[in-house]
Amino acid sequence: MMTHRLICGSKEIILDSTKIMGILNVTPDSFSDGGMFRSVDAAVAYAEQMVLDGADIIDVGGESTRPGAQPVSAKEELRRVIPVVEELVKRRISVPISIDTTKPEVARECLRLGATMLNDVSGLGDLLMRKVVCAYNVPVVIMHMKGTPLTMQSNPQYKDVVSDIAEYLLLRAAMARQAGIRQIIIDPGIGFGKNLNDNLQIIRGLSRFQASYPILIGVSRKGFIGTLTDRPVEERLCGTIAAVTACVLNGAHIVRVHDVKECKDAVRVADAIKNGRY
Repeated sequence: MMTHRLICGSKEIILDSTKIMGILNVTPDSFSDGGMFRSVDAAVAYAEQMVLDGADIIDVGGESTRPGAQPVSAKEELRRVIPVVEELVKRRISVPISIDTTKPEVARECLRLGATMLNDVSGLGDLLMRKVVCAYNVPVVIMHMKGTPLTMQSNPQYKDVVSDIAEYLLLRAAMARQAGIRQIIIDPGIGFGKNLNDNLQIIRGLSRFQASYPILIGVSRKGFIGTLTDRPVEERLCGTIAAVTACVLNGAHIVRVHDVKECKDAVRVADAIKNGRY
């Protein structure tokens, strides 16, 4: 089985075990932690704590992508994320910094300042974004989303959800490779234009996405967990751990989570079970 490697500036991530991407939303309106880390000091302190808790990557986002979210301008997004990225780089945080954005101008500025990974929920369809990624030679997460955050949950339909999404991701990855991008990660986009059963089928069929690319998946505190457990977002830790465990057992290389410490333990146990060794 292929072992993937990600070169993030001076740092290397070897995906021989499941890695943790810690979520750092510097937004007022994200579905789970909106408004919690709007000051630079609070955001940086939380990032440093996630690293201590076992995060392998910190993913900084300045625009909510929750269902129904309104878009923000590049100027506003930059105002939110630039001070945080600058401070994390200044403090020489020990793990790669990823920027979660769909805007080429935001990606370019954050990569210029020292971020070394891009997470694009719009699937890297923007030619300018592909040029930015190629220029900085960083790993990029290409995610599937049906529509936009504003419209994505309006009756999404698929012929075969896993096959349809896998085909989309492979096509977008091929576009990226044609642009000269070599470090590609795919994300089926749990909750981004999917209903409950779609999400369950994706997690169960995660191994069907494996081709030449590592898989990232984000299930943390999401709506399908709330539906299954009848829990509000702040009470979805146990459901999140169950979903993360299933993702690891089914082949995820990176899991994107809010609760790093708890999910790190779950990932260690699930990896050991999956591999039959520790």
